[in-house]
Amino acid sequence: MKIKLSKTLCDGFGTCAAHAPGLFALDEWGYASLMGDGSVSPDQEANAERAIINCPVHAISKEQGGRQPPTEAGEPGAPQ
Repeated sequence: MKIKLSKTLCDGFGTCAAHAPGLFALDEWGYASLMGDGSVSPDQEANAERAIINCPVHAISKEQGGRQPPTEAGEPGAPQ
């Protein structure tokens, strides 16, 4: 799992660092930054998910990549 942080959306609530202190650092004003490149180890995934869900401004998200979920029949890109 890999996450990304939008620093322009961050309002400095600090909930991310409270839920996942190994993934986020806060500056002196409370604004978050990722520690590392956003890679989340399997043992930190639950904390990362909590940080994503509880961010009041939705500044944290999972990076899309790797496998894509299968599409439903009839949707663009679905096998015919």
